[in-house]
Amino acid sequence: MASPSDVLELALSRPPTLGAGRLICVDGLAGSGKTTLARALAALAPEAVVIGTDEMLEGWRGLPGLAASTEALLRPLAAGRDGHWRRWDWLADGWAETRTVSPGPLLVLEGVGSAAASYRDLVTALVWVEAPLAVRLARWLDRDGEEMRPHWDDWLADEAALHAREDTRAWADLVIRT
Repeated sequence: MASPSDVLELALSRPPTLGAGRLICVDGLAGSGKTTLARALAALAPEAVVIGTDEMLEGWRGLPGLAASTEALLRPLAAGRDGHWRRWDWLADGWAETRTVSPGPLLVLEGVGSAAASYRDLVTALVWVEAPLAVRLARWLDRDGEEMRPHWDDWLADEAALHAREDTRAWADLVIRT
């Protein structure tokens, strides 16, 4: 199984795709371990900026709009300019502040739908992370609590539709099973 250092080594072995920097997308299934992998990458590469795309979603049903928000962040970075994205405040259930990302050597996007076909040309390395459904649900409930369980079925349906449309796993450089 690929390790975080394998992922970083792969990305650094490739030419920059995000202007002068590189973009690692850690995509896959909810509860599979994407955030854990992204944190491990950040520990190995302190210069990396890590963004969880959960903060870019417009609420529980926001997955279909994620690619457009992400592309709006990435295209300016690819041109050497600051990129911007707006944070979703899950507690207030609404949009919060706009955040700025300056061009840098490494950007790690992690989350369901973090890699989209519309900006595939900017992705240096794509890692797909997956785990059995029962493991994923247990992690979800442990992280978010039983009160969030009603969102699970809708999320799974949106996630399945997104990945079927994007065929993300098929173009992943590495597949990690947790």
